[in-house]
Amino acid sequence: MTLFNSVFTWFMKKRIHQIELFMKYPNEVQEEWFEQLIAGAENTEWGKKHHYKSIENLGQFKERLPIQNYDTLKPYIERMLKGEQNVLWPSEIRWFAKSSGTTNDRSKFIPVSEESLEECHFKGGKDMLTLYFNNRPNARIFTGKSLTLGGSHQVGQLNADTFFGDLSAVIMKNLPLWAEFYRTPHLDIALLENFEEKIEKMAYATKDVNVTSISGVPTWNILLFKRILEITGKKNLLEVWPNLELYFHGAVNFTPYREQFKMLIPDDNMYYLETYNASEGFFGLQDLEEPGELLLMLDYGIFYEFLPLENLNQDNPKTLTLDEVELHKNYALIISTNAGLWRYMIGDTVRFSSLAPYRIQITGRTKHYINAFGEELIIDNAERALAEACSQTGAIIRDYTAAPVYFNGDECGAHEWLIEFEKKPAEFDRFVDLLDETLRRINSDYDAKRFKDMALRRPLVRKVEPGTFFNWMKEKGKLGGQHKVPRLANNREYIDSILKMLEVVG
Repeated sequence: MTLFNSVFTWFMKKRIHQIELFMKYPNEVQEEWFEQLIAGAENTEWGKKHHYKSIENLGQFKERLPIQNYDTLKPYIERMLKGEQNVLWPSEIRWFAKSSGTTNDRSKFIPVSEESLEECHFKGGKDMLTLYFNNRPNARIFTGKSLTLGGSHQVGQLNADTFFGDLSAVIMKNLPLWAEFYRTPHLDIALLENFEEKIEKMAYATKDVNVTSISGVPTWNILLFKRILEITGKKNLLEVWPNLELYFHGAVNFTPYREQFKMLIPDDNMYYLETYNASEGFFGLQDLEEPGELLLMLDYGIFYEFLPLENLNQDNPKTLTLDEVELHKNYALIISTNAGLWRYMIGDTVRFSSLAPYRIQITGRTKHYINAFGEELIIDNAERALAEACSQTGAIIRDYTAAPVYFNGDECGAHEWLIEFEKKPAEFDRFVDLLDETLRRINSDYDAKRFKDMALRRPLVRKVEPGTFFNWMKEKGKLGGQHKVPRLANNREYIDSILKMLEVVG
């Protein structure tokens, strides 16, 4: 253990220097990666189609290649799933990250190359530890095990040599031996496909292990933690794992879960480190102790472009490079990667909180918002308003979703919220008022539509019983992994589905 810590300390110091370099020379690092990506793919089918050999600058790249999404790349990916190679990327691709992100029935299969595993996902995992040790030199996480609650993997149905699964499962299946030694439970349990069976077996397999760090989506981790406490009869996780010191989290905003974690892990020294790791790539890491900002990782084999959100629906919209972005504006994220995603819009929106170095905040999804009446409500607005309402009323939220209520005769529109509380607010009407008032304060478009109830009236907030969202996700076959409840929708598809399920149960 001492030898490993010494080796890792050497690696950490070397890597911190490299991180400082891209923080100091961000545009140069990005330009270098752009050139490497174009040169690397010039002899692929895609590269030949778009004449990569003659591309001399970014302007030519943008002119020849429109912004892509999964539908435009799907025909190429489907051929790769069948075993064809050198289509979008030159190296052999046998793994695909199965991604849906929400309860959408259509799955996406994101190619994962050897380069993207090594230079992006694995590198990001090592950098998580590097930044943690840099901020906490006396950390002792290597004295125990890391518990990872991820997804499952399967052999692809189209080709015997093609594998797919949740990103977490793809990563776990390909981890080097040294990393596998420090994680728990065994892959036989960690990669179980039945989520409820996995939770049960993980609880029994890890309750007596010296767990020092945890990683996973907060929603699903809480279910595991509560089951462990039920089995052991302990009051909190520190009674189960006294050396627990670190939690890596991502995929959803952690703010609604923070109070639940404080109750489960009552230790002010517990360290929470946010990551931005999607199926398409590893993009950001929390490098400061204070939460809320993520350092944009610029040397992971990804070239970034940023599309101003107001230009999202334009034909051939202009994208910006790092040196052109502004603080506190919302951008859709566009990436080109060393796995063959080219000018790919991943669906996330971000804003820059710092330009030196480049730090971002995730603000939502390009498809997850409410704008039925011109209010332009994004997830960031919703999370901030709910946090304020919870803070003022002592409430703790387990899960929620919201959607518009359309005009009906003389009745104006509204937003309907379904909220599952871990702890209900002391004054429910005040909770609703605070939600509304905070949204009006932070979103001028929402405030304008709320003026004298002309377009929007007071929010309709419904309390749902514990387990509602779990049962709905289970009904959709979306338990575990990176699946998450859609927070906002511009239609009533999700919310009506939940309400219908409640009627049937009721």
